[in-house]
Amino acid sequence: MAFSEGVRTGLVYDERLSRHFNSWNPKFVEVPERVTDPFAVCEKYLLVDRCKRIECRPASDAEMVLKHSSEMIEKLKSTHDMTEDDLKEMSTKYDYIYFHPCIFENAQLALGGTIELVTSVLRDEVRNGMAIIRPPGHHAQHNTYCGYCYFNNVATAAQVALDDFGLQRILIVDWDVHHGQGTQYMFYDDPRVIYFSIHTYDYGREWPFLRESDYDYIGTGPGRGYNINVPLNKTACGNEEYMAIFQQILLPIAYEFSPELILVSAGYDSAIGCPEGLMEVTPAMYAHFISLLSSLATGKICLIQEGGYCLKSLSESIALSLRALLGDPAPMVQDFKASDDSVVESILNVIKLLRPYWKCLQFQDTLKDSEQNGYLDLPPKEGVEFYTDCMPESFDLYQPCYEEDYEDQRHELYEKIDALIRNTNLHCAPNSVGIVTDSNMLLHRDPSGLCEETDRRLSVCCDTLRSKGFWKRCQTIPERQATTEELSVAHTPDYIKLIRKTSGLSEESIEKYQSTFQSVYLCKDTYLAATSAVGCLLSAVDNVLIGKSQASVAVIRPPGHHAEPNAACGFCIFNNVAIAAKYIRQQTPTKRVLIVDWDLHHGNGTQLMFYDDPSVLFISIHRHDCGKYFPCGCYGSSSHVGRGQGRGYNVNIPWNNGTRGDGDYIAAFNQIVMPIAYQFGPDIVLVSAGFDACVGDMLGHYEVTPACYAHLTAMLKTLANGNLIMALEGGYNIECTANAMSICVSVLLGDAVPSVASVVPCNQGVADIMKVLDVQKKYWSALKYREALPTTKQLESVLAAKEAKKLEQTRTNEECVNAKSDKERETVEHIPHC
Repeated sequence: MAFSEGVRTGLVYDERLSRHFNSWNPKFVEVPERVTDPFAVCEKYLLVDRCKRIECRPASDAEMVLKHSSEMIEKLKSTHDMTEDDLKEMSTKYDYIYFHPCIFENAQLALGGTIELVTSVLRDEVRNGMAIIRPPGHHAQHNTYCGYCYFNNVATAAQVALDDFGLQRILIVDWDVHHGQGTQYMFYDDPRVIYFSIHTYDYGREWPFLRESDYDYIGTGPGRGYNINVPLNKTACGNEEYMAIFQQILLPIAYEFSPELILVSAGYDSAIGCPEGLMEVTPAMYAHFISLLSSLATGKICLIQEGGYCLKSLSESIALSLRALLGDPAPMVQDFKASDDSVVESILNVIKLLRPYWKCLQFQDTLKDSEQNGYLDLPPKEGVEFYTDCMPESFDLYQPCYEEDYEDQRHELYEKIDALIRNTNLHCAPNSVGIVTDSNMLLHRDPSGLCEETDRRLSVCCDTLRSKGFWKRCQTIPERQATTEELSVAHTPDYIKLIRKTSGLSEESIEKYQSTFQSVYLCKDTYLAATSAVGCLLSAVDNVLIGKSQASVAVIRPPGHHAEPNAACGFCIFNNVAIAAKYIRQQTPTKRVLIVDWDLHHGNGTQLMFYDDPSVLFISIHRHDCGKYFPCGCYGSSSHVGRGQGRGYNVNIPWNNGTRGDGDYIAAFNQIVMPIAYQFGPDIVLVSAGFDACVGDMLGHYEVTPACYAHLTAMLKTLANGNLIMALEGGYNIECTANAMSICVSVLLGDAVPSVASVVPCNQGVADIMKVLDVQKKYWSALKYREALPTTKQLESVLAAKEAKKLEQTRTNEECVNAKSDKERETVEHIPHC
């Protein structure tokens, strides 16, 4: 696929990493095929040759000692010359660890390869990369090995980034199904590093059986709030649950933190079929995680392989992850269901403790002092024993890696994985972006010369796209005019005739037509320009539907989203995007269409045309000011949700009172737009791309930056296999509109998404979003996170009561022991001597 010039993804792999294995336990799941099989699938998908190969070199002593003790390093080094009996004896000292004569060299190679990948990204030799390596690393601690891990690859690479490159903000995302306690320990008090872990926990009954794996371990000292554990207390969590964690916690915090580098402890034991995780994340879902994270840190993201023990799902997941790093579209995932209640509970428990530290986590109500609910509880659960308190002195050489009944399920699980692989669409169009415009649209001019909607809006946009080199990187789509039949899918015959009559008329004759519409001008070339705008957009649609381009952009005017079936309105003659959506439904009746309208003004015309249609989801983010902002009235309010079968398929996100900026728009996407969109599962996305909320626009007076629009585009690009069609709507600061449009095209081409400053929504923005959530949550289960959570003071009170109860229990136990001792002494004194 023809993505950005110079885009390069680094790949670390070395066949030597397959040398070590557990020679005495054939059921041990950490096997050489964990690297050789995924690499073979990457070769099958022709991904390896698209990457820049990076040397898997041995880590130096200075690098190893950054996070590990010299004693630990020397002990591992000594295994090279040990007998098998000595290796077995040493293995019993550690939890889920085996030693092999090659283990030191391989651990050294895995660590060195990780560091080499990260430094290559930081030196801008590659944008991103993946290390297909073993042994994994995230359980390894300063002075001990644990859980198949010997050196902590990710933590050491993060330390190199801090020390050698002066980074101040690193995000570590650990989606391995086991808690990476080693990484947590190493940065627990460091605010330069967020450690974010999603892991199985079952209230402490899942390995590694640690109290500190729970959600209330949030860091210490200056690092408080920077350690984030999301413990999953049930198995069989899938795409819905993991995506909810991303949308509700990870992405909001990541945007506020604004990382300079993202390191992923990429364990695929959360994938379907893995005997250790028993989770159900599909291989395609990892591509979505990576695509969403790649919008941050200007794309500087490194995936470092950790766990994953079902070779089939591991291999497919790694291959699809590498595709995502290379810029290929994330394959569609459908049939999102409601997240399990226990996961909702975990998410809200995390938020209740972290919201004092992160301004982005403000979408839950506050529990009143007189109220009670389950979120007043604090860990731990009673009756659970943790390794922290009772670590065994030695470990069985044949520790089971999974439940015995897994073997009975293996065949069925592999069939499910095979079906997922067969049904996953990995199509890439030959062109990443098609682009279309038409000089006929320049002929539509206001006779008075006073209107903000001018032909320069189009010409400057096109000139900017050409001068920045984006136009030549796109496939040029032929322009055309829309036919009367095409217009009639959205407009009445009488209205179409009325607009056609203006062709060639004098200004005086046109005035009688123009006066019947609101905020519209007409001229003798209006019909030609307006039909050209619709025709160009339909050509863009066809280009995507027939697979010539993955996405397409229509640089068109006049805009369209205010136009109603029988009336022009707000500079709009024909409703370009509504016609396109209806055209798609005619051509492919089974396709679901998502329309996202981020123009500053409410797309009243588009809303009207799909108000009762559940096959088209319309989401509009707009300035409303309680109905006082154009197009005025209540129709843009959050309470207008659709009619009949279309109820819930009309989503208005109205901004009331005051200016809005990047933080508000990104929060609206994370909290509302993307959760609903993923649950809806569109086959194609249409964007009414108005840029009149952009900073500097004289109509909007909002402060959204061009970079923010790039992030919104990147989020939407993860949907519908990347089939996105963008149509220019408003935007009246011509230079800002041209820059914003250009940066969106750049993102669609696969360029890095520019950074936005640390972004948080304003207080009124939070209130507006909460109101929409309350209205829409009855229609979309993805929005069920509006619960009342306790304050810090309430939690401190609960904790104090818990500690007091614990202290009282300790005293009672001591008294019982003392009483028992007194009773025993008394009994002894009364025993007669022989």
